[in-house]
Amino acid sequence: MPAQLDAELKNLAYKYPHLKDHLVNFKKITGKYPEFREELTKDDKTKRPNVIYRIGDLLFAHVWGELAQETKYLVIEPTLKEDEFQKYKTVREAVLEKSIEEKPAESDEEFTDIIEDVLSKTVAIRKHPRNESGGLFSKLFNITGKIEVTKETYDKFRYRLNRDIVGLGPLEPMIRDKYFEDIHVITREITYGVHRVFDMVRTNIKWDNEEEYERYLKALGERIGKPITDAHPIIDAKLPDGSRLNLIYSDDVSYRGSSLTIRKFKDVPFPFTQLVKWGTWSAELAAYIWLCLENDMSFIISGETASGKTTTMNAALSFIDHDAKIYTVEDTPEVLPPHNAWQQMVTREAEEGRGGVNMFDLLKAALRSRPNYIIIGEVRGEEGRIAFQAMQTGHATAFTFHAGTIESLVQRITSDPINVPIPFVGALDFALFQNFIKGKGVRRVTSLQEIEGYSKKFNGIVSRETFEYDYTKDEIVFKGYANSYVLEEKIALKLGFADRKKIYEELELRTKIVDRMVQERIFDYHEVNEILKSFRLNGIDGLPFSIY
Repeated sequence: MPAQLDAELKNLAYKYPHLKDHLVNFKKITGKYPEFREELTKDDKTKRPNVIYRIGDLLFAHVWGELAQETKYLVIEPTLKEDEFQKYKTVREAVLEKSIEEKPAESDEEFTDIIEDVLSKTVAIRKHPRNESGGLFSKLFNITGKIEVTKETYDKFRYRLNRDIVGLGPLEPMIRDKYFEDIHVITREITYGVHRVFDMVRTNIKWDNEEEYERYLKALGERIGKPITDAHPIIDAKLPDGSRLNLIYSDDVSYRGSSLTIRKFKDVPFPFTQLVKWGTWSAELAAYIWLCLENDMSFIISGETASGKTTTMNAALSFIDHDAKIYTVEDTPEVLPPHNAWQQMVTREAEEGRGGVNMFDLLKAALRSRPNYIIIGEVRGEEGRIAFQAMQTGHATAFTFHAGTIESLVQRITSDPINVPIPFVGALDFALFQNFIKGKGVRRVTSLQEIEGYSKKFNGIVSRETFEYDYTKDEIVFKGYANSYVLEEKIALKLGFADRKKIYEELELRTKIVDRMVQERIFDYHEVNEILKSFRLNGIDGLPFSIY
């Protein structure tokens, strides 16, 4: 690690005093300086990371680790000195009081504008330095009646007001950091996060005391319209940005004290090209899924928790004809198809005065709305029977599921509480299995099983593995060349190929297209979708590059 600051980090340290203070203290403790990154890559994942990157205005993250120690994620944000904190409390009360008089904000952006306006009416930036040794009144107010502060302090106030009022307080830096997937607050002093590059990291985020922590949790519950009490200590809800929150408010239920988990929501999905670049998919796998979804195959994406099932589902949905009608059913909205004709259905808990609506109810409604594809966020219970009934009646259907192998998938689907008759499982076209490879710290598709159908003789499901993950080489191997049941017996037949083996030429063409998109670094979700639409309309002439 460098003994001297690189030029870019040095410039930032001059501009941001809180960053400079952090770097000076870190150098005193470790004798090292971190390296600055504009963007992180997988190459930054080492056993001894020491990098800083920017999260937002005034906000930085420092990831640091020593051999045989857990990796630490240090939030670098403006901190308030004692005299600044006293002023801040006065300013915060004034902002909250004056904001009540303003027109209610309809979005976080509007609320931010209100804060900026009220802050400018409450606080004055000192134009000339002066001695601050006077009494309390002289320290707080100038002749205009505004609280007088330096430009640096004004910026701190703006940041803290937006962090604590519009954002999620101490957790806001992790919410803003695009590299975080999950946030785990174990106790008021222990917060971890699942980072896309560095995996599980311990953060320096904490609350000063139990009273402050308790106020924070109660305010969070009230903000999302689900107050927490000892009588109702568990909350499952959606945050304003779409992230999923699970909060447990009780030291009886959560033995180490109140805790919470946030699964962050990504409003723009990762495109399939990004998954190929990461190695989660192969180009040939992407081409296979492309052919399947374009031709209305039903499928399941299965795997363990946090294996990336929803990410893969969202990436795959780009392959469905964009003129198709999509019907999604979820408990918490996470599926984001890029289609205009999209009916998005979400379950509703029963409350006093209104009945509940569960996934079973919504799926029954789906069968009457004549969608081209029914997408279910995750099947856990009796709604699975409706999903397979939809497949039986010709509706292309897809969902995510928790199972690691085709055997366990069939066993779970045909047992309580789902209880799908085993012959119905034969209506499925393929099951894709995705897992987190702990030894490598990566997510990979580990298997794709084609479903040939139900065998009455053996009273079981006949399947064949078309893609297999090679753990030694870290690559996804296509085993289905000239041997794919879905490609030859379903898709080639549907497309009217006289020679069904010609379907592999189509697979090869699309593999080349995917490879070229990755080579051209086409990782913008919307650009990827435009290219797919252009290819559907114009074939290879519609591509913005040559594949030969």
